Amino acid sequence: MTKILPDKAREFAIAVVQQLQQANYQAYWAGGCVRDKLLGIEPQDYDVATNAVPDQIQEVFAQRKTLAIGASFGVITVLGPRSAGQIDVATFRQDAQYSDGRHPDHVTFTSAQEDASRRDFSINGMFFDPLKDQLIDYVDGQADLEKKVIRAIGDPQLRFAEDKLRILRAVRFAATLGFQIEAETRSAMEEFASQLQVVSAERITAEMERMLTHANRQAAVQLLQETGLLTIIFPEGETSSSDFAERLAVALQGLALLKTRDFSTALALLWSQLVSNAGRAETEAMTRRLKLSNPQIKSILWMLGQEAQIVAADKIDWPVLQRILVDPRIENLLDLAAARRQAQQESISGIEHCWQQLQLPAAELNPPQLLSGNDLQELGLTSGPLFREILKQVRDAQLLGELADKATALQWVQDRWPA
Repeated sequence: MTKILPDKAREFAIAVVQQLQQANYQAYWAGGCVRDKLLGIEPQDYDVATNAVPDQIQEVFAQRKTLAIGASFGVITVLGPRSAGQIDVATFRQDAQYSDGRHPDHVTFTSAQEDASRRDFSINGMFFDPLKDQLIDYVDGQADLEKKVIRAIGDPQLRFAEDKLRILRAVRFAATLGFQIEAETRSAMEEFASQLQVVSAERITAEMERMLTHANRQAAVQLLQETGLLTIIFPEGETSSSDFAERLAVALQGLALLKTRDFSTALALLWSQLVSNAGRAETEAMTRRLKLSNPQIKSILWMLGQEAQIVAADKIDWPVLQRILVDPRIENLLDLAAARRQAQQESISGIEHCWQQLQLPAAELNPPQLLSGNDLQELGLTSGPLFREILKQVRDAQLLGELADKATALQWVQDRWPA
């Protein structure tokens, strides 16, 4: 995949506006890229809003350089150079009713001012003309940026009734930007919190990933709890138990202590604090419910399954520990275990022992296996479940220094399992 270069993306975003304006249409940067520019943050991507309708947009850029996947909502994707990516160009619009609580039933094309009024939050409702270096702000978004406030545009109840995902987006913007949520907006969020359930699991998980991989994830989870959203996302959480406040405090402190930005690690820590003594089955059910990817599911199950041994690493047999230490996910596991133990103000001696062992030379930490299944077959043994047990015992003996080479290992097997 070609890497998108910020300079090239910005140049392309300017060129898209320029082409539309040269064709006598209004065209501005819109939404998050304007917010980020005013905050001095390099935008990750750009959106353009225009009074040109989809057919006209395709005329300006030629059909071979556009995708009309979102045309029914007034959106045409314009394809740029590989290093610049692509840009969604949307016609100024008004939205009709949101029957599914997520998408408008249909749209009506309109003016820039009316388009701004149907957007979610004032900080995302501004336009910017990069050719004139001019901000177009119908919703007082710049003032709210300066005040560090998240405020719904217009009636917050209407905004959240239209699209329930906006409730979660408000939390993300407040936490990641370090802003406060305006009182009426927050009140409406709390009122509509239970309706987040109508949003697809994929959308909820995408927002959670953005929050839990950000440096301010502790603030995000705290705000989810305060607004009643945490128990909607994790209904398994034992919020009524007497020690829930204590376990949540450990989760918040642990998230602050985590060094990694890995989503699976942060989610594993949070989940296992919200649900005490959650077994593998309960954890896997949660990951499936949230539609996590298979690698993410496996990573969460593995880390939570191995954490107890890592904590006691200085007391368990070396072959058992070695198998954990050579897993490519080991650093995230150690980070999770250390963050939790430190948040609980408990010893991390076992985790420190693991870090010491990881300094061993590769040949000692993870030497090549002495025997394979083929070797056992050549000894006349019949393949089957016994093979796995034999190979495990050979590997344990090797790691304990009892077997040093293949010939010795073969003889060791013959003595114990004669063909």
